[in-house]
Amino acid sequence: MTLTFDIRPSTSPTSDQERATRLANPGFGRVFTDHMAVVQYSQDKGWHSARVESRANFPLDPAAAVLHYAQEIFEGLKAYKRDDGGVNLFRPDANAKRFWNSAERMAMAQLPPEVFIEAVERLVQIDRAWIPGGEGSLYLRPFMIANEVFLGVKPSAEYIFAVIASPVGSYFKGGPAPVSIWVSENYTRAAVGGTGGVKCGGNYAASLKAQAEAIAHGCDQVVFLDAIERRYVEELGGMNVFFVFDDGSLSTPPLGTILPGITRDSIIKLARDAGREVREEAYSIDQWRADAKSGKLKEAFACGTAAVISPIGKVCSASGDVLINGGEAGPVAMGLRKQLVDIQYGRSPDPHSWIRDVK
Repeated sequence: MTLTFDIRPSTSPTSDQERATRLANPGFGRVFTDHMAVVQYSQDKGWHSARVESRANFPLDPAAAVLHYAQEIFEGLKAYKRDDGGVNLFRPDANAKRFWNSAERMAMAQLPPEVFIEAVERLVQIDRAWIPGGEGSLYLRPFMIANEVFLGVKPSAEYIFAVIASPVGSYFKGGPAPVSIWVSENYTRAAVGGTGGVKCGGNYAASLKAQAEAIAHGCDQVVFLDAIERRYVEELGGMNVFFVFDDGSLSTPPLGTILPGITRDSIIKLARDAGREVREEAYSIDQWRADAKSGKLKEAFACGTAAVISPIGKVCSASGDVLINGGEAGPVAMGLRKQLVDIQYGRSPDPHSWIRDVK
C-alpha cells in the first residue's frame, strides 16, 4: 500500500538561534521538533489523509475510545547523525513489524509497514536540523490512538496514527553508570495471554507503582518476576535484561510475556556473530542471587532504545542486596554497547543491513 504524503511546512518554525539553544541540553523527551506526521483511518475510507504538518494538539472528543478503553500503541526509534552529515535510521522495518503485531493484539487497524516507514522518514527529512550532533539523536515516537466517539466496549472504527520527534542528548552523562534494581514482589507486569509482548501504554502505566516502590528503596529501576510462580525474571519496567556467565555465554528471558525488544534482538545477533552462546531461557531470581554470589554470573545488563545498554550493578529486595561484578560495568556489556552504537552512527560496518539512509 502506498500513500502520498501532503507536506505542509510550518509557517512559524523555530528560529536557528532558538533551536541551537534547545539542542544545547535537550534532556530526554522534553523538547520537540516543529512538525509531526499524521495518517487517519476509518472503516469506510481505510488509511487516508497522510500528511506532515506543524506539531499541534489533536481535537479529541471527551468520548473518544482511547480515553475510556485504552486502545493505544506506540513505538520508539532514533535517527542518528553520521560524521559525514548523513542521517541513519536503525531497523525501522523491525519497529514497523512490531507496530503491526501490536495493532493486531489490541484489535486496532493495522498500518502497512511501508506507510509506517515513510511517515518516519518524511518527518526526519523535514526536521533533520533538529538532530543533535555527537552522542545525541532524534528520538521518534510513532503512535496510534482510537478516536471513534462512543461509549461501549468494542474495537474502534476510527484511528489516528502520528509520529512526533524529540531531540535527545546522551542518555548517560559521562558514560553508562551501573544501575541498581528493585525486585518487585508485590506487583507483576504481564501474564500468559495478556499484553506483555505488546508495546501499549497500559503496560507502562501498570509498571509505575512498582517503579515508585523501587525509587522509594533507593533503586533506579524495577525488575518484574513471572505472574504465576513469582520466581522467574521477566524484564525491567521498560527494558529487557541479559546475563553474562563465566564461560562467556549469555542468557535472556524468553519471549511470550515480555516485549520483543529490537535492541534485545540486535544484541543476540551481535553476540552470536562473535561466537558467544546466547540462550533464551527462564532464569529465576534465586538463581540470579546464587550465581552472583558464587561468581558464575559475571555481568547483568538491561537494554532498550533509549539507553542502549545499562549495566546492572546491584539487585535489591526485601531479602537483601546482591552486587553484580562488584557493582561495576562489565566488559561484555560495554563492548556490545560500543559495537551497537558504532553501527547506529555509521562508524563501523553494518553486517545485517540494519541501517536505512535517510535521503
